[in-house]
Amino acid sequence: MKSLSGLIILCLAACLTVACNNAKNDSVRDEARSTLRDIPPGSVPPATAPVSSTPSAVSTSGVQHYICPNNCQGSGGASAGTCPVCGSEYTHNQAYHNQPANSAGSPAGLPSGLTLDPTSGGATTPAVTPEPAQNAAGVWHYTCPAGCTGGAGSAGNCASCGQALAHNTAYHN
Repeated sequence: MKSLSGLIILCLAACLTVACNNAKNDSVRDEARSTLRDIPPGSVPPATAPVSSTPSAVSTSGVQHYICPNNCQGSGGASAGTCPVCGSEYTHNQAYHNQPANSAGSPAGLPSGLTLDPTSGGATTPAVTPEPAQNAAGVWHYTCPAGCTGGAGSAGNCASCGQALAHNTAYHN
């Protein structure tokens, strides 16, 4: 019986040794690793760019992004192309970019000051930088109507008495 259990253990050990011999697979893995380039994570762009659903690149003032060099009537457009009147290639119109931000930045149909977010397709409002609580002369933007000392940079309640702060027009002078 002892010899039978010893024989079984010896057979199992031989089978495991043969089955777990990965020398052939290791060489294949090493070869594959050597052919790969080191690519930093996050540096690979998406396979396909999302399709933009933005309106045409015509500002609210009617200035086209691309125009005909011959100034043909009814020509121009949101992207490079050819003039339907004379067949010339459109040229880039720098005047399109020289407009105030809410003309070129807000496509037709959006209220002034809003832009399209290309990632979500929705309108976004620009970030507003808050004004400082006091101007260079030390005048508070909002003050307490009860005359409490101090003030605030935005509308709210007085820290001393709790009344609603009033806008101080002297702040803007």
